[in-house]
Amino acid sequence: MTKNPTFKKNILKFIFGIISIIFCIICISAVQSNAAPSVNVSVDSGKADGSSSALDLLFLLAMIALIPSLLLVMTAFTRIIISLSFLRSAIGTQSPPNQVLIGLALFLTIFVMFPTFTQIKDSAYDPYKSGKISQSEAIKEASVPLKKFMLKQVYEDDLDMFTTLAKDKKIYSAEKISASDQLVKLPMTIVIPAFITSEVKRAFMIGFLLYIPFLIIDIIVSSTLMSMGMVMLPPATISLPFKLMLFVLVDGWNLLIQSLIAGFR
Repeated sequence: MTKNPTFKKNILKFIFGIISIIFCIICISAVQSNAAPSVNVSVDSGKADGSSSALDLLFLLAMIALIPSLLLVMTAFTRIIISLSFLRSAIGTQSPPNQVLIGLALFLTIFVMFPTFTQIKDSAYDPYKSGKISQSEAIKEASVPLKKFMLKQVYEDDLDMFTTLAKDKKIYSAEKISASDQLVKLPMTIVIPAFITSEVKRAFMIGFLLYIPFLIIDIIVSSTLMSMGMVMLPPATISLPFKLMLFVLVDGWNLLIQSLIAGFR
């Protein structure tokens, strides 16, 4: 089957564009606020007011460009897409294609993160839109539910490792945290890498468990063909239909998706 890289890139840009709009509302929603725009040009003077800054505009554009990356590293997307990729590799087929896997992973991510997004909207976006809090306060309030979600998924060893490294590099100099509710005070520079490391570990553990039943089928088929003297016949040609039949009979998609969603705390 021929692949069209241009079509693939367009699909990915379209999907990430939709999610970027949603995530942009959560992180920085200054463009859609009810307040006056930050750049006000006076007809008389021909100059912008003091509150406008080219650096602020560049910073906003940079944040918008980084939104797809933030989506990958701060949500459930990482674990889901790696697990689905391991499943496809374990079966030994090129289906489903990358577009389908990415689309499924994105909507599963929205499903898992919907309670967190709702909390962010209630605690940060709505008060900011109504003018009750400033932009910096809205970003601070929005980071709390997202940080709580990430901390629930983080392994304690990974969090301790990055906390120690941050202290050694003089990135974080606070005292030792004694209570779990104080973990929210940790900066994102510690929580995000610890979260990514833990998610990759879990995804590889899921991939290992996915490989076991399909590996057993490959071993049985290879041993059978070897005993029959059919050494020239590729085992994958015979084992692939059995893998698909096994996956369909046990309702593998429902089991995998249910396990992935239930695995998030």
